[in-house]
Amino acid sequence: MKTLNIPYVPTLDDLELRHVAERMETESLRQSIDVVNWNEYSYKPIAVFDIARSEKDLYIHYFIRGLSLRAMADKDGEYVHPDSCVEFFMRRKEDLSYTNFEFNCIGTCLAARGSNRNDRAPFAAHEYRMIRRYTTVQREAFAEKTGIHEWELTVAIPFELMGLEASNLPDMIRGNFYKCADETANPHYVTWSPIDLPSPDYHCPEHFGELRF
Repeated sequence: MKTLNIPYVPTLDDLELRHVAERMETESLRQSIDVVNWNEYSYKPIAVFDIARSEKDLYIHYFIRGLSLRAMADKDGEYVHPDSCVEFFMRRKEDLSYTNFEFNCIGTCLAARGSNRNDRAPFAAHEYRMIRRYTTVQREAFAEKTGIHEWELTVAIPFELMGLEASNLPDMIRGNFYKCADETANPHYVTWSPIDLPSPDYHCPEHFGELRF
């Protein structure tokens, strides 16, 4: 199980989201999503994320370089894991339920809460609107493009959507970060914190790492 300490960078709230990545380059924590847990899916793109927090939001900036680019989902609430996708799963340490935030390369989001893979309550439209996103990929759906592609995605997730009180954050939450692209020519399931299961499964809070504020 991995552990990371999330830096506090209050000035992020003063920036337009498209400029946040530049500030995070020097003031955030950088981590790699580079654990291949399942040998039958051995392809590993370059996947890193910068993470920091402000007074009210958790900021994550993803940088991806790898084979193929796909974005068929263009409406929040649609499945994005078949596309070129990055994901953040979290839960409060005293909770049985956890929340998943999944984004494809054009910023489409799937988010839900629940205690397991099947028992999940999807986010409402107003909650999706609270998640700010900036992507370097044009925000329109497209079929898979082959070759090597680079893309970046910055998201700002309000703490309240994670069930946290921004003015009274806990010392620690549990979470994991993922990179996948189920329905591309090079499917992969890469993680930040290792998962010891026989087949790909991201809905496994028992394998979440520790995220400290």
